[in-house]
Amino acid sequence: MSNKSATASSLLPDNIAALAAYSSAKSEKLSGTTWLNANESPYAKNLELSIEDLNRYPDPQPQLVIERYAAYTQLDNENVLMTRGADEGIELLVRTYCEPAKDSIALFLPTYGMYKVTADTHNVTINALTQALLLNGSVEEIVTAVASAKLVFICNPNNPTGSLTPLDKVKAIASALAGKALVIVDEAYIEFCPEQSATALISQYSNVVVLRTLSKAFALAGLRTGFTLAQESVLAPIRKVIAPYPVSGVVASIAAQAIAPDAITSMRRQVTILNTLKAKLIDWLEASDCVLKILTGEGNFVTLKLADRNYFKTALAQGLVMRAFTLYGEDDWLRISIGSEQELEQVKIWLDGLQMPAATASLAGKEVS
Repeated sequence: MSNKSATASSLLPDNIAALAAYSSAKSEKLSGTTWLNANESPYAKNLELSIEDLNRYPDPQPQLVIERYAAYTQLDNENVLMTRGADEGIELLVRTYCEPAKDSIALFLPTYGMYKVTADTHNVTINALTQALLLNGSVEEIVTAVASAKLVFICNPNNPTGSLTPLDKVKAIASALAGKALVIVDEAYIEFCPEQSATALISQYSNVVVLRTLSKAFALAGLRTGFTLAQESVLAPIRKVIAPYPVSGVVASIAAQAIAPDAITSMRRQVTILNTLKAKLIDWLEASDCVLKILTGEGNFVTLKLADRNYFKTALAQGLVMRAFTLYGEDDWLRISIGSEQELEQVKIWLDGLQMPAATASLAGKEVS
């Protein structure tokens, strides 16, 4: 090791040296022709772009985007903060409200990995609870388990399980934690079940924060645009912490078009199609002996347990890329994003071509939850 690299390593805080970075679907560097691994929308946007003032700094919070998103969520402009994806919202909340080496956050595993990575990055302790507690435990049990955590993250619908925490339960948790913790409801997939949104709670509870994104149903994963929604008293300190110019003029222009009233109508129509295709995919999976368990819930994906982990390699050999991962301590789980009808046909071809190995042939049925 050179002296230069040794010096650099010695400068690292212990929590960063030990940090396990988030592994995104795109970081796996797989090759294929059908991509159903990142919960992206199959619908490409046709947008107009005419930017002539890139020599000028952009509006830190572009007014038209804020106004349109506030109208879409039925909130006031002051309740909306535009960020670089919902991920920046997570980071800003931890950085603003948590003191390193002192405070903690609570999350319910398995869930979205960036909550943990962000907390680890800022040397904030993680109170790792379970989805089972969140879904089946009483509000009193949940609040007791949350203990002194400053932030409580509820991914709703949850990634990767698709489970949904009832809105009444979110409300009760927020009420019980008033003055003690912020309850952050990550609604990256809420457009697939909009009636379950917690945005209506924001006017009632100063400790409710909702995270949103344009990456999923709005089909703009490549734009990296999200929103943090909360009462102004919550957002005010975050506005002090956020970078001076977090949103480029190009991004603002595209985002404004994407959330115009006619574009929202189009998005809702696409969501209806994707939900219908998801139901068809679940039917195929239920009919396959090569699938042992299906986690049915909300969102533009289906998570399932394979009878043989090698089935994933078979899919890759066919150019079909899905998300393989370890869940509940088992490495034979797969998440399939809902793509176009043509893309899902490739899943059907893959399923139909699989042969169940003798070792698992005796397993009795599969469980759907």
